[in-house]
Amino acid sequence: MLEFPRWKYALVAIVMLLALAFALPNFFGTDPALQVARKTRVAMDDAARQTVENLLKQRGDAFSGTYVDTGKLIVRFANVPDQLKARDAVNDALSADYVSALTTASRAPSWLRSVGLRPMPLGLDLRGGLYLVYQVDVNGAVSQLLESYDQSLRRTLSSANLPFIDVTSYTGAKSDVPNALRVALPPGADVLAVRDALKKSNGDLTFNIDSLPTGPALDMELSPTQVKARRDYALQKNITTLRNRVNELGVSEPIVAQQGIDRINVQLPGVQNSAEVKDILGKVATLEFRLEDTQGNAFDAKQSGHAPLGTKLYQNEGRPILLKRELITTGDQLTNATSSAGNEGPEVNVTLNGQGGDSMLRNTRLNVGKRMAVVYIEKSRQTHEVAGQKVTKDVTDEKIISLATVRAVLSNQFRITGLQASEAGELALLMRAGSLSAPIFAVEERTIGPSLGAENIRKGEMALVIGMLAVFVFMALYYQRFGLVADLVLLANVVLLTALLSMLRATLSLPGIAGIILTVGIAVDANVLIYERIREELRNGITPQAAIRAGFDKAYSAIFDSNVTAFIAGLVLWVVGRGAIRGFAVVLTLGILTSMFTSLLGSRALISLMYGGQRKVARLSIG
Repeated sequence: MLEFPRWKYALVAIVMLLALAFALPNFFGTDPALQVARKTRVAMDDAARQTVENLLKQRGDAFSGTYVDTGKLIVRFANVPDQLKARDAVNDALSADYVSALTTASRAPSWLRSVGLRPMPLGLDLRGGLYLVYQVDVNGAVSQLLESYDQSLRRTLSSANLPFIDVTSYTGAKSDVPNALRVALPPGADVLAVRDALKKSNGDLTFNIDSLPTGPALDMELSPTQVKARRDYALQKNITTLRNRVNELGVSEPIVAQQGIDRINVQLPGVQNSAEVKDILGKVATLEFRLEDTQGNAFDAKQSGHAPLGTKLYQNEGRPILLKRELITTGDQLTNATSSAGNEGPEVNVTLNGQGGDSMLRNTRLNVGKRMAVVYIEKSRQTHEVAGQKVTKDVTDEKIISLATVRAVLSNQFRITGLQASEAGELALLMRAGSLSAPIFAVEERTIGPSLGAENIRKGEMALVIGMLAVFVFMALYYQRFGLVADLVLLANVVLLTALLSMLRATLSLPGIAGIILTVGIAVDANVLIYERIREELRNGITPQAAIRAGFDKAYSAIFDSNVTAFIAGLVLWVVGRGAIRGFAVVLTLGILTSMFTSLLGSRALISLMYGGQRKVARLSIG
């Protein structure tokens, strides 16, 4: 007799029913769509939905439907031209309050969406979009840390009335980048008093007393552990900042992740205006608020090329101006920024955190009637050709974007005026998203058009269908009825794998499709092993039902061993791989698990239904 436990029948049935449910949304296809979200990140409601719908109707832009999904409004269209027209309409009329992004919407019925069933997301090579890899200047992060220490040291010494000449950075022992600060003191200065004062607020630095031709000096050095921690922090902070900037741009389903030890991978599906996006993402920009220095002569400083101690020389509308080195606050202390049209033209309304608000209150209280400058700092990398070789140079551009008289005491909320409308909007976006902790530079870029993505989908589907049909025909002809069972099992395996990818929200790419095709081959290989074992047992003269039972039992070890080795290879690819390789590895490892289930349980369940129980089987249709 050939028996199969009822609980295993139930298990196979339940798993396949759930798989069909999760895989179902993938078979309806997608429509072009527009994703609209509030800039404040508050979920879209019926009022906001009505606002967008009324705008499109007034402009005569056709759309096939709208719905709110995860707090964002999705507007569906019949074709891409209608989608692009609607995006331009929303951007022109509602850009002050809303952000929009090109996306796709499943044609699946709303009841599937209401129960949380979604199709698997598509990668850039299938959907189209922008692929970027940024190199993070982690050494620049150490320099920024030294700058913050520089400001802290100056404030501490000034508050304690301890005289000093200047604070400079230098490269300490066992380091390849500047990792230390030196405080130059006037002759006869009390070095020990300076050291004790600075140690109270900077105890994590290593202090050493030095001697210079101009007088004593105090050296402070970062430890290797501090340098490494700063580099790691800069990388993670930059990832967070890039994610915030992507969110501000309204890109749907973006991917921002670490790649290697100092690179960031950014994938933006549906993005085609790459120049604008790259300009926003890659800007290493921050703000500094400084008071004007009225004691020095800016024109003399410009002619001599040297600013007086404690000041920095800038240009403002073609005229030189001296600003104090001591900072009031920086962009790192901003908590929010919004652009609007004020009485004096476009403006940015700024909100500072507690520390920044206290500093602004303290400085403006003492300097009402004096001018305060907002300095915009941007870093970039330029490549020049020198003697036939390309030379890369890091460039820092500092410019005053606002210079206004402090007419009242300011606190944690104030506004920046004197900007163009486009400048105000971009500045507010960058300030909300946060400044980068270290400069980043694009080292790889790929733009994939939506038509190419659709062609990739078509060719991938064709390859999968042709491969499966070839396998189906061969199995049916060679193994007859057992071959048909194998075909059903292979189809169930694809459905189960699709369901897993949809449930895990794994992104499907071209390598992923290759992984599905390879999984079909692995699954059919298991069925071939089982069937050949059954045929071998039949040749040995045992009964058909006993041959089926022996074939499954004896083929198990070979199937298990071969799948385990393939699974290990997939895990290794997932651990050490990146990008497309990791996508292939995910599909491969999941496919191995599903093929084991369908080949050993699903196949046996079907064959037991056909030949099991009390039936008297004279022969098997196995070729």
